[in-house]
Amino acid sequence: MGLKKEFKRDYENKLKQSQIELVKLQDWVIQSGRKIAIIFEGRDAAGKGGTIKRLTEKLNPRYCKVIALAAPNEKEKTQWYYQRYVPYLPSAGEIVIFDRSWYNRGGVEKVMGFCTDKQYIDFLQSCPEFERMIISSGTQLIKYWFSVSAEEQMKRFKARAEDPTKGWKLSPMDLESVNRWDEYSKAKDNMFEHTDTSTSPWFVVESDNKKKARINCIHHFLSLVPFEEIEVSEVALPDRVQQKDYKRPARSNYNYVPEII
Repeated sequence: MGLKKEFKRDYENKLKQSQIELVKLQDWVIQSGRKIAIIFEGRDAAGKGGTIKRLTEKLNPRYCKVIALAAPNEKEKTQWYYQRYVPYLPSAGEIVIFDRSWYNRGGVEKVMGFCTDKQYIDFLQSCPEFERMIISSGTQLIKYWFSVSAEEQMKRFKARAEDPTKGWKLSPMDLESVNRWDEYSKAKDNMFEHTDTSTSPWFVVESDNKKKARINCIHHFLSLVPFEEIEVSEVALPDRVQQKDYKRPARSNYNYVPEII
């Protein structure tokens, strides 16, 4: 068996097993009333979305939510910076994933000039205290930074540009980030210096290989939550009762979707 096929099989097996464990974790979170918030940050095309998809696709969406907020509107710009994120923090039994978060101010807003120097400094100083309040309220806060190389990012940008189903993923901001690589690096380093704390640490995911990044991140997340397997009763399907007095209307009464395959 070739190395690529062997890796693919190993990846699929590990992903399947990890997703089974994620379902067990969610059952425990729901029953125990735990609250979990996960932050996914990193450069554009670092692989955050693909990992979030694999982490959540087998979970009950009623209790696992992905939050990806648009740029703040004019009203939100006048509010306390963290205000628009607070309503999305988890309640008991919920897992909330932030696909980008309040750390926008420490990254894109700083680099692109969308905030003032004072707002940026205030963020770096207030963020650890904001997260301390989240944690003290009983929420387990986990922060991931997806680290991608400049070469791999450019490769992914080109793939998006050439694929009509992925072109929407390329924004003017993505293209501008190519010219500001070092500025983003400095902003990230400064952000880590101020917000990588003992109570709310950053965990870096090497993501040049997207499949490895997915497995490594999910496995690490599972290791951080001390969940226990909850006994689930087997579902006994009832026998279908035939309704003798029911006659289905003729097919001609309905508008059916044409079958093209």
